[in-house]
Amino acid sequence: MRGLKRVEIYRACGTIPRQRGVMEGEEVAFTVGEENEGDRLDKVIAVRAPELSRTKAQRLIDAGAVTVNGDPCKPAYRVEPGDQVAMILPEEPEPTVRPEPIPLDVIYEDEHLLVVNKPAGMVVHPAPGHPGGTLVNAVLAHAPQVADVGRPERAGLIHRLDKETSGLIVVAKDEATLVAMQRQFKRRQVAKTYLALVEGQVQPPEGIVEVPLGRDKRHRQRMAAARDGKKARTMYRVLETFDCHTLLEVHPYTGRMHQVRVHLAWLGYPVVGDAVYGRRRQRLLQERHFLHAAQLCFTHPATCEQVTFQAPLPVELSTVLEHLHSR
Repeated sequence: MRGLKRVEIYRACGTIPRQRGVMEGEEVAFTVGEENEGDRLDKVIAVRAPELSRTKAQRLIDAGAVTVNGDPCKPAYRVEPGDQVAMILPEEPEPTVRPEPIPLDVIYEDEHLLVVNKPAGMVVHPAPGHPGGTLVNAVLAHAPQVADVGRPERAGLIHRLDKETSGLIVVAKDEATLVAMQRQFKRRQVAKTYLALVEGQVQPPEGIVEVPLGRDKRHRQRMAAARDGKKARTMYRVLETFDCHTLLEVHPYTGRMHQVRVHLAWLGYPVVGDAVYGRRRQRLLQERHFLHAAQLCFTHPATCEQVTFQAPLPVELSTVLEHLHSR
């Protein structure tokens, strides 16, 4: 039945599930045996179709391409002997991300997670214009099992950093760790500390910025303060003041896109070297901006212990501070 549209196949079976677009491919049908009694549907699918990982099986089920006894089901459905399972396997394989032997600055690693110090200039995951050379490509070469964790192009990723922001990123090495860590980030249970050098002498010396953020209506690739935007909250504290610059410790409580950069620019103290939200004419930094994810603190999902990881300032940023100190 290769090439039949999903809707046509279900009509032939006498049932049409909710419409989520058209999927073409090969129909596979089987009857659940006693040996699989009580197993999750996604697990059974992954066993019956070895070309599918369990994560891919879950996405197939969520897309409505799998039925049990003629009805769509959830991935967690517990199958019973005699259940009639039908699924449509996509003809075109999902896009794959190639492992690349790119050096990684590994801060910590165990069987569950990986903590990496990302350099500035490295894109976190493949995207239009950046098909390779990303952190995900490097992680896949370092830990191949991460390929089946989460979406293929974001394998293992729990959170992200901007291309020109350096610092700590946590990568999950299994699905359970991914879900647990994503939950901590969503519930604001991960303490994030950034170091930022900004233009001007910041006043007051500490404060909290609570300004909602949304897409810039004129420049869709940028973010901006917006009354109808999503809530965003950032705390800052002055660490050191120079003639025309200030070194800040920054704690974003939420995780909006470009949040720290936009909030500091909104205050009138843009990040040094930020060509998007800051001053384009400056001499301290030309290739990147001065924003570094220096510390992460969270509960290890496997041990339930509170853990803290730190990444020192990269040479190009510490050199800027040395230059300011020598003036």
